[in-house]
Amino acid sequence: MSENEDPTLRSVELTRTATARYTVRNDAGAEIEFGHGEGLLSPVELLLAAIAGCSAIDVDTVTARSAEPTSFRVAATGHKVVEDGASRVDGLHMSFNVAFPDTVDGRKAAGMVERLVDLSHEKYCTVSRTVERGTPVSNEVHVALGNTEG
Repeated sequence: MSENEDPTLRSVELTRTATARYTVRNDAGAEIEFGHGEGLLSPVELLLAAIAGCSAIDVDTVTARSAEPTSFRVAATGHKVVEDGASRVDGLHMSFNVAFPDTVDGRKAAGMVERLVDLSHEKYCTVSRTVERGTPVSNEVHVALGNTEG
């Protein structure tokens, strides 16, 4: 790692593929297509997925050490509201529905879920903690004319 690299920095790059259709890619090459239209997740749904996914990873990583779940689903919901012409999402809620085998290890894993969800919310889930805290978002704009690549 070079001296100039920031180990705390996380980034993705978004590329427009068509009107209201985008691909977002991380440095590892993983990508998701999203936007507005048939078969696409919206940006708000991606936010809900990020919140649910962050906590799901926290819970799954620990409980799977004891037992593999037989079912693991997290529903994330929120209400899109418009106030004074500005949109936001309010009333964010997650519902964990997890099942484990009826074994000693399964019961051990099941007994951890509620506490792990609480710990994720209070301490470990970067996404939901960032949303709850409220973090400034800055912008930088570069506009060019003509055919540019990159």
